[in-house]
Amino acid sequence: MSALIEAQELQHETDIVWLEDITPLDYVRQSLDRLPRRGGKPAYHRPGRLVGYAVLGPSARPSRASGTYLRRVIWLAPHDRDQEPDGVYCTGTPSEAVDPRTIRPGERGTKTERSEGSSLSDEKQGV
Repeated sequence: MSALIEAQELQHETDIVWLEDITPLDYVRQSLDRLPRRGGKPAYHRPGRLVGYAVLGPSARPSRASGTYLRRVIWLAPHDRDQEPDGVYCTGTPSEAVDPRTIRPGERGTKTERSEGSSLSDEKQGV
């Protein structure tokens, strides 16, 4: 969860791969998963959909215990704002959510007014 992701856990990221256009998305969820490879599209086992994922560079080392790599996955749940605009997240966001425009390799991303539910038109009007 983004609230729990530490900067050092992302230090080996070299790229973020987006699987869809993030322009219409106010927020995305992010978490760290144990995956068998440094790169490539990971298997996805959550409800909802995979929106993107991080690629790790050659300096990333697997866990000694499991042989897996800790990689960031970016996703949306079926009840998130993009699918249910008047639902539970019509304002506010889950704790692991950030504005996708703020995600960069090695950077956690942040919440913004937009991700918290302010529309661009509301921001411009000072509402």
